[in-house]
Order: sequence, then structure tokens, then C-alpha cells
Amino acid sequence: QLQLVESGGGLVRPGGSLRLTCAASGYSLAAYQIAWFRQAPGQEREGVASIERAAGGTKYARSVEGRFTIARDSTRNTVYLEMNSLKPEDTGVYYCAARDLPVRTLTPLSVLEYDDWGQGTRVTVSS
Repeated sequence: QLQLVESGGGLVRPGGSLRLTCAASGYSLAAYQIAWFRQAPGQEREGVASIERAAGGTKYARSVEGRFTIARDSTRNTVYLEMNSLKPEDTGVYYCAARDLPVRTLTPLSVLEYDDWGQGTRVTVSS
């Protein structure tokens, strides 16, 4: 089973930036569609950004479009989420997830499309 590990979370002030990294060992992440999700206290887990297999396309939630960027670093076998202009409402635990089926989905930001999950990294945006 694919094991994912997130890193890069922390405390940042509004307007600041963070880069989250999703890594895996033993498997090439290029073979998987990967997405980032987040979950705020008392709320459901929501999709933030996704990237298709290999050099595939990306999709973003409207709330982060223009501020967040998802991309692959093939040399490090990682997927990162660059987060800029952070807002307090971006606070939550961020998870990366992988989709096992090599078939494009029409709902790439749905939790139901993903099979393997990391343990999460906490992001707090506060002054």
C-alpha cells in the first residue's frame, strides 16, 4: 500500500506563505493522481487542489485559485502545494491523497476518489 507523508505545516501570519510537501517511498508518485485536502475543526474534509498523473492537468478549489499551486518535483518524487497570500480561513490539517485507479475522474477534488492518505500536517494562519 502506498504510504504518503506530508510535511511543511506550521504557524504563519495572514498574507504569508508556506510550502507543503507530499512524499512517498518505494513508489513513483508520477504514476498517481494526487490531491491535497484540508479539514478545519468541526468541518468536513474538502479538496483544495489536484494534479493528474505524470504531466497531467491541475484543478483548484475556488477558494484557493490564484493563491495556491500544486506541482510535482520528479527529481525528489514529491508533490508540493505552494500556498501564498494565506488567510485565517486556510487554517486546518492538510492531507495529501493518491488515487490508485489510472483513470481520469470528473470529480478530482472529491474525497471519494482517493484511496491512500497521509497523516496530515497542520497549518495555522493567525496574527
